[in-house]
Amino acid sequence: MHKFNESCVDLLRGFARNHRLFFTHTLAQQRFRGGEQRFSLRRKKTGGKGNRFPSSLTRKETYTREKMERMQGEAEGDHLERPSPLTDKERVMIQDSWAKVYENCDDTGVAILVRLFVNFPSSRQYFSQFKHIEEPEELERSAQLRKHANRVMNGLNTLVESLDNSEKVASVLKLLGKAHALRHKVEPVYFKILSGVILEVLGEAFSEVVTPEVAAAWTKLLATIYCGINAVYEEVGWSKHSSSSG
Repeated sequence: MHKFNESCVDLLRGFARNHRLFFTHTLAQQRFRGGEQRFSLRRKKTGGKGNRFPSSLTRKETYTREKMERMQGEAEGDHLERPSPLTDKERVMIQDSWAKVYENCDDTGVAILVRLFVNFPSSRQYFSQFKHIEEPEELERSAQLRKHANRVMNGLNTLVESLDNSEKVASVLKLLGKAHALRHKVEPVYFKILSGVILEVLGEAFSEVVTPEVAAAWTKLLATIYCGINAVYEEVGWSKHSSSSG
């Protein structure tokens, strides 16, 4: 398994402490019951203005980018041990819960990406096919979005199935990291954001299986995945300068 560098872990501390994007099941449930608007897997079309993207999309994207840069800066100077290896119990909990999630692979993947693009519009800049789509309903109908959602879910499935094979996990993360850094030039912070969205959706849509204990195991797994991807980014020479100039 790749060595995890301190800067990777530093970013995780700043991420978890200051921006709370790694949601636990309990937090997701509290927010959901509190009446905040969410995208469920089978959300009815409401036509309300609350389901639209902000009209000033460019300003929103600029704000999001600045916020992510602050996240990186605020994390500097912190020192935290990298996530410990998953225990046998945690691996079983993740795999058992994932079996239920993967039964609804298509809908779950779409729900995750739509929420990502709604809450973080700047993430759409990497997808020419739907970067200008503003309506959530139109995003859901996008064949290209569904195709990418399927790739995301299948990638997660490969990782979950390989939790007892560290070499396979490292190989998958290396391919994923290199592709996104060198070919797609995606800023690594988006993997942190995506992790938070995944946890939020799973906590809401699969509350019967994603208990607080299971959510904690998922949080650890996704943190470990992010560290692995970030390590690959650094191996290929990614820097703050390259991430801010894209």
